[in-house]
Order: sequence, then C-alpha cells, then structure tokens
Amino acid sequence: MEAKLTLKLDKSAIDSAKKHAKKHKQSLSRMVENYFRNLSTEPNYNMKHSSVVESLTGIISEDELEKFAREDERARYILKKKI
Repeated sequence: MEAKLTLKLDKSAIDSAKKHAKKHKQSLSRMVENYFRNLSTEPNYNMKHSSVVESLTGIISEDELEKFAREDERARYILKKKI
C-alpha cells in the first residue's frame, strides 16, 4: 500500500537529490523509499559474493587490515568477526 509523505528540506539538498535520481534513472520517491528500507534492515555480511569478490578475498594481509581498521569502522567490524 502506498502513502504520501511530505518533507520539508533545504532547496539545495532537494536539487542535488533530483540530479542524483535522474543520473541513476529513478524517481526521487523511489530513491527515498530505498533509503528508508535500508535504514530498517540490518546489513548482511554473510551473504554470498560473486566470483570476482571471492577471488579478491584474502588479498589484504591481516597487518594491512589492522592498520586500516584504525581508520575505518567497517574494517574494525570485519576484524572483530574474524576473531
């Protein structure tokens, strides 16, 4: 079931979002809906990856990952999951 939502936003944010939506060939409504859906779902880090991603797995050493983890939250998450 669809429902209407009215938002009050800064004009420059709206213009930027419209350009982004047009560039990606989707409506602004669809873009906002997808954003809201992503907010309500937990990331699935255990999903299956493509063969290209699988071939890249392990390309970064644990030392490099630890160095990167100091700067990046996702890398810290991956490092915790591995332990």
